[in-house]
Amino acid sequence: MSTISRLKSFCIAVGAVALSALSGTARAEFPERPITLVVPYGAGSAIDSVARSLAMGAQRHLGQTIVVDNRTGAGGAIGTQYVGNRPADGYTLAMVGTIPMPLSYFSKTLTLHPANDFTHIITTTGYLMAVAVRSDSKIRDIKELVEAARQNPDKMTYSTSGIASTGFLNMAEFAALSGIKVVHVPYKSGAEAVTGLLSGQVDFYSDAAWAPFHKDGRLRPLLIFANQRSSRFPDIPVPTDLVNAKVQPGGLMLVGPKGLPPAVLQKLHDAFKTAMGEPEYKATVERFNLESTYLGPEATRNATAASLEPLRKMFDTLGLGKQ
Repeated sequence: MSTISRLKSFCIAVGAVALSALSGTARAEFPERPITLVVPYGAGSAIDSVARSLAMGAQRHLGQTIVVDNRTGAGGAIGTQYVGNRPADGYTLAMVGTIPMPLSYFSKTLTLHPANDFTHIITTTGYLMAVAVRSDSKIRDIKELVEAARQNPDKMTYSTSGIASTGFLNMAEFAALSGIKVVHVPYKSGAEAVTGLLSGQVDFYSDAAWAPFHKDGRLRPLLIFANQRSSRFPDIPVPTDLVNAKVQPGGLMLVGPKGLPPAVLQKLHDAFKTAMGEPEYKATVERFNLESTYLGPEATRNATAASLEPLRKMFDTLGLGKQ
C-alpha cells in the first residue's frame, strides 16, 4: 500500500472515530431543548399539581425547562392520544392515571393500547379517592347517603373528574353493590368537580382532590376508596365495610411515545425518581393526602398490562361503555 493510500485510510478511520464520538456526545446531551409534559386534565387538579411539582424537581436534574401543557377532554384521552402520536424522542411526555387510561381505551376514546403503544417511564403516586359532601350537608356518614339515595332514586347527583375517571369507576361499582341509583355529572378535572360540589351544583363528590377542602373545613369525607382503612383517616370507612367491593385505588404514571431510546428513557426515569425526593413533590403529596408510590419502567408497564383484564371485567359488568 502506498504512503498516500495509508494516509487516506488513516484519515477515514480518524474521521469515523470522531463522528462516532460526536454522535455519542449528542445522545448524551439529551435534553437539548425544553420538554413538554402533558397533563390530560385541568389546572388545579391533584394530577396537575403532582405533575407540576415533579416537573420542578426533574428539570433541575435534567438542566432543561419542563413545560406543563394541560390538554383536556374525553376523560383524559385527548392529551394521552396526543402524546402517544408524538415522535419518540423524549421531548413530549404525559402524566396519566393508571385507571383512566385503560378506561379510555375500553370506551374507544383512546385508540392506543395502554400497555403496548407507550413507553412506561415511572409510577410516582397513589391516591386516596373519597366520597365527600359539603360540611353543611345534612348527610353525616356514608350510610345516610346510601339511605337518602334509596329513597330518591335517580335524584341525587355526584361529580367526578370525568367519564373515564377512577372516582367514577369506584362510585359506579359501590352504587351497584349498594342497590342505589345516582346521577353522574362528569367534569373536566378534579378541581372543577370539587367546585361543582362547593357551589351546590351536585349533592356529593367522588374523586381525589378532596383533602385540602377537608382540611379547611369545607368538605366532609364519608368513604375512602381503598381496600383497607387509611392510617391517616382510621374513622372513615372503606367500601368493604359495607359491600363486597373490589376497589381500584389508582395512581399516576409518566409515559412517552412508544420506542423511546433506552438512554433517554433512563435519563427521564432517573430525573423524575430524583424529583420524588424533592420538597415540592413531598408538599403536594401531603396537601392532597396522596401516597408516594414508586415503580420503575418495566414494573410500570407490567402493572398496566396486569390491570387490563380486571378493569375490563368491571367496565363490562357495570355497563360503563353505555354511559
